[in-house]
Amino acid sequence: MAEESEELGDTKTPDDNELVPAESSTADDDAESEVEEEEEEEEEEEPKLKYARMTSHLGPLYRNGDATSAFLVAGDKLIVGTHSGNIHVISLPSFKSLRVYTAHRNASITSISISPFPPPLPSAVPEAVSRVSSQAYKHGRGPPSVASESSTATPRTPQNQTVANIPSNVIYIATSSIDGKVCVASLVDLKDVQFRDFARPVQAVALSPDYKNDRTYISGGLAGNLVLTAGGRTGTSSTSTTTGTASATASGWLGTIGLGANSAKDTILHSGEGTISTIKFSLSGKYVAWINEQGVKVMRSNLHLDNADAESAWKRIGHIGRPQDGDWEEMGSVWKGRIEWVDEKSLETDEDDKAREIAASSPATAKLKQQATKSSKRIEKLLIGWGGTIWIVNVHPGATGVGKNVGERTAGRAEIIKILRMDCIISGLSLYTPTLLIVLAYVKPDEEDDETETPTTKGHKSKGSTASTGSEPSGGIRRRQNALPPELRLIDLGSSQEVDTDTLTVSRFERLSATDYHLGILPAVRAPAIVQTSRGTLETLSGMGSGMWNATVNATTLLSSAASIRSNGSQSDANSSSKGQSVSNSSKIRPAHPSIATPGMKIFIHSPYDCILATKRDLSDHLSWLLEHEKYKEAWELIDEHPEVISSSVEKLSEIEPSTPDQNQSSNDDFYDDVASTVDSATRLINSSVEKEKRRIGELWIQQIIASGDWVSAGKTCGKVLGTPSRWEHWVCTFADAHKFDEITNFIPTMQMQPPLSSTIYEVVLGHYIVHNRPRARDLLESWSSDLFNIKSITTILENQLKYRDVRQDSIEDGETGRDWRIVQECLGKLYVADGRPREALKCYIQLQDADSAMGLIKEYHLVDTVADDIPGLILLRVSKEQMRSADIPELKEATSEAISLLVNEAQHGFLRPEVVVNQLQQKNMSLYLFFYVGSLWRGDGIEERQGEARERLLAESRSLVDELADLTVHLFAVYDRDLLIDFLKSSTFYTFEKATHECEERDYIPELVYLYSKTGQTKRALYLIIDKLADVSQAISFAKEQDDSDLWEDLLNYSMDKPRFIRGLLEEVGTAINPITLVRRIPEGLEIEGLREGLSRMIKEYEIQFSISYGVAKVLRGEVAQAQDTLRSGQRKAVRFDIVHKDEAHVDVSTAEIPTSIQISPPPETTQLQDPSTPPEKEKKVSKAGHCVGCHEPFSDYEKETLVGFACGHVFHLSHLLEFQSRGEDRPIKPLQEVELDDNDEFTQTHSIGTKVTHARLLRDLIRAGCPVCNTSSVVKI
Repeated sequence: MAEESEELGDTKTPDDNELVPAESSTADDDAESEVEEEEEEEEEEEPKLKYARMTSHLGPLYRNGDATSAFLVAGDKLIVGTHSGNIHVISLPSFKSLRVYTAHRNASITSISISPFPPPLPSAVPEAVSRVSSQAYKHGRGPPSVASESSTATPRTPQNQTVANIPSNVIYIATSSIDGKVCVASLVDLKDVQFRDFARPVQAVALSPDYKNDRTYISGGLAGNLVLTAGGRTGTSSTSTTTGTASATASGWLGTIGLGANSAKDTILHSGEGTISTIKFSLSGKYVAWINEQGVKVMRSNLHLDNADAESAWKRIGHIGRPQDGDWEEMGSVWKGRIEWVDEKSLETDEDDKAREIAASSPATAKLKQQATKSSKRIEKLLIGWGGTIWIVNVHPGATGVGKNVGERTAGRAEIIKILRMDCIISGLSLYTPTLLIVLAYVKPDEEDDETETPTTKGHKSKGSTASTGSEPSGGIRRRQNALPPELRLIDLGSSQEVDTDTLTVSRFERLSATDYHLGILPAVRAPAIVQTSRGTLETLSGMGSGMWNATVNATTLLSSAASIRSNGSQSDANSSSKGQSVSNSSKIRPAHPSIATPGMKIFIHSPYDCILATKRDLSDHLSWLLEHEKYKEAWELIDEHPEVISSSVEKLSEIEPSTPDQNQSSNDDFYDDVASTVDSATRLINSSVEKEKRRIGELWIQQIIASGDWVSAGKTCGKVLGTPSRWEHWVCTFADAHKFDEITNFIPTMQMQPPLSSTIYEVVLGHYIVHNRPRARDLLESWSSDLFNIKSITTILENQLKYRDVRQDSIEDGETGRDWRIVQECLGKLYVADGRPREALKCYIQLQDADSAMGLIKEYHLVDTVADDIPGLILLRVSKEQMRSADIPELKEATSEAISLLVNEAQHGFLRPEVVVNQLQQKNMSLYLFFYVGSLWRGDGIEERQGEARERLLAESRSLVDELADLTVHLFAVYDRDLLIDFLKSSTFYTFEKATHECEERDYIPELVYLYSKTGQTKRALYLIIDKLADVSQAISFAKEQDDSDLWEDLLNYSMDKPRFIRGLLEEVGTAINPITLVRRIPEGLEIEGLREGLSRMIKEYEIQFSISYGVAKVLRGEVAQAQDTLRSGQRKAVRFDIVHKDEAHVDVSTAEIPTSIQISPPPETTQLQDPSTPPEKEKKVSKAGHCVGCHEPFSDYEKETLVGFACGHVFHLSHLLEFQSRGEDRPIKPLQEVELDDNDEFTQTHSIGTKVTHARLLRDLIRAGCPVCNTSSVVKI
């Protein structure tokens, strides 16, 4: 074995194989630096763990002065061995005793091992099994002995306990003792037990993970032999074959031939290196690690081996030699080494892990990540703590060799990835998170210190033990009472620095040594005792998934559960109840302490007289720590972000706990009949408690900030934490008394609260700023709603500022004249509007020359009548004095457009007559602005959005207002807008001709004068103005054409005959207005006219075009007439074809008719319809057929006696039926044609008289002149 291990690493001695570590570092700083850190007043850091003393729940362990010597926690069980040799199996989380038995009578137990490890997860216990267990427990009052089955039961040693046979209880427990024996017993089967005597004290034992099948375990002790024991008969006690005694030799020889009582086989796997103190199988069972005086060894077990790797069984794969410095020579055999195989998947998570991983990039951590990434499922992690040294080892599985070992298979290898050296003795270790190592440290006492001096320890001190006493143990060696309390340390693997240190005050720690302490880890995934179900929104808020929430929904549980609020709040109550109650008869497990029921990793620290549970601090603990250290800001933010922290806190829950009902007064069914109401009540209580706690902490936060003198931060905090009107009033008054208005004003609520905040607060603040800082007061009035304060109170303060001339229009503030005066006026205007006094507000805005606000008020509240006495002031609101002096007309028009539009709109709606505006503007001699007003009225400004007839009507109404000011309008338009003048002259008839003519003559407006003269019949005068003043032949010709007066043309021709330019213009433009021959003849001979040829050509061409058009039209007309005549003649000559029916000579016409009855049955009233008497009754329409009369629809025969009338369309009538058809719808009788002969029966007869035929034909033509009556009716319907 030694030689094989030497090939795996460097060797120090021929028998020692030392692995090369990846990194070595020191966990603590120098003693001097520690002293300096302790002297510095630094802020205390919050501990990461919280502690609960569980000693009171383990009362039976310490009966008769007994003390614990070995400890193991796994699954849902806690197994403790005592110095008296007793084994206590305790169920978690209830801390109920499952079984107590004596494995080694009056001998201290040195180690405990179970199989399988970790054990199966617990499940719900059937009610029948729980009842049996409960009844068995009631009678059990002492530990039975499995060492001596023949002992007689006494009152102190009653019958054995019965453990439910469920998967989580099917485990085997192995114990070793200083009596040299190993006991392996089944928890559920009292008969499945065996003893093995090794003749010398056994310090360690490790059961095979598959012990149920292979019956194998490894043990070692003072003999220095690592012994593998396989087999063994149930219920027997035997002696090991390694003892060397004659009986052991005989027993072994007889066993080999099948005659011995013991069939177990012992094999020494390793020996000769001193006492073996610790042995442990890996979690997978593939590897075994043990510690002797020379170091730590790792070997491959016989589990999970392939046939090809069978030779690797029990082969050593690594060795870690002990350090050779310090006290190792003397203490190496005394210090008990600690071994822990770690399942990295079950570690706790910490929010600082990522930060530490980023900050610390040591080679060891990098290598650890790399290896874990490559084969995280195959590598097993081993932690070793021995003396003051910690090794972190990765055990790699076997593989095919490379290099010189090609083709060879290795059993595996162990690699040290980190070494830590501590200033203490390691009493236990494990991984808390992937980057944090948890160490139970035994601090070595200073021998020079006085024994009576109280030791000074660093870190977080836990609460003292209530069971601590100064009495000495009943037996054993008396020790010096100078030991220091143990410490639980968290070490960052990246930086090798201590992250957290807690000093644990345990009972009688002064007499304990490092080997008396044990550290047990219950991983988070291995603790399913309290089944955590998914919680809804309300449960998440309340944080009471298994406590208060369940008690609320299921009220019966509230009265009987040990996890109720009251039991959680009192440890002594839980302790007393746990003593008096039996095992629960329900499937739910009741935790003995709230900490054991919380999710996450459970850390057990065990000493001979104490058991302490450490768990991760939750939000509730964090809140308590923050409040304890007056970190109110962080505490408030924590509650705001996680309101469930209040409901998850036991202390806070007790504040909102509803009173427990008295079941004697009412039954459960009567009291808890409305579950929904109870849930709502609990929700309201929780929400109320959260808000109440936030307000309380917020008040403390504000007080703390004010005490530090930071009023600005205090104001911000008020805006964040205050939520009730009363507290706002209190703190605003506090700030006001300290004259700190600026610090609190920005955070006062601007929205109305419920109940509402007193208006006095806002009035006090506004009053202060109106007097001392008016710009700030203006800003507040803009941002605050007027509903928050009393408007009349604030307006009174502002009015007093003006009344007592505290502000003046000529005062100067910050280099600005009248600033405060304008602010006060502006504020008054806004408050007047908010108070329903817009007229007073308008006066303020007019004084301020605030056109936007003033116009807005006038439009919104129709306040034109308010300023009707000062129209010029309204118009000039946006016109400054500088603009009045130097601005041009477009700029002034733009500046006054809004006011003018407002006045025009009022005039169009009849609210303000134009005469009022005109009079005031004329009095002020504001003719330009009067023009803006009148022009806007004439154009109809403001009605552009209307369309169609409505717009035309409104425009006409608007212009009718100007017609009343016609002469003034002519003057204004003549002065400022000539285009509007001609439009007005042409459109209006209300102006005076003489005044209009005078205005135009005064300004020499020729086109306007031409229009005026032509309108009054002075056409010649108008023509001479065009010819003389304008010299525009085109306009003169156009004017002559418009007038169409021959005398006017004659005047134009006479005037133009001596002017070649006019003659050419006449030739080109006169067209057909006058006879061109007349024009040409009047041209004087010999007069040179430029462009005469072109003018004549153009005139001739126009006449040719006119003649061509006329000829084409006549030709088209003649063609259409000829085509119509041809159609007419063709139709007249066309014959009408129709068939006749040939009847036999014996044919007799027979017709049927309904027999009239005297009884007429009228239709029901509801179906009777009223018919217009003028409307003929509807007859069924029949389609005429060829060869049938359209009137009677009867076919024609060979012997028709009546005249037949046929039309070109194909319709044929009997003459009488045609007459009847034509008279249909007319209120007149049917008469035959005049002068037509009738027979004796008044029927038409055929005559052969020529005169009669001619008369008959003439009369018939007159009747059917319109054509076929059927076709004519159809065409009318279609139209």
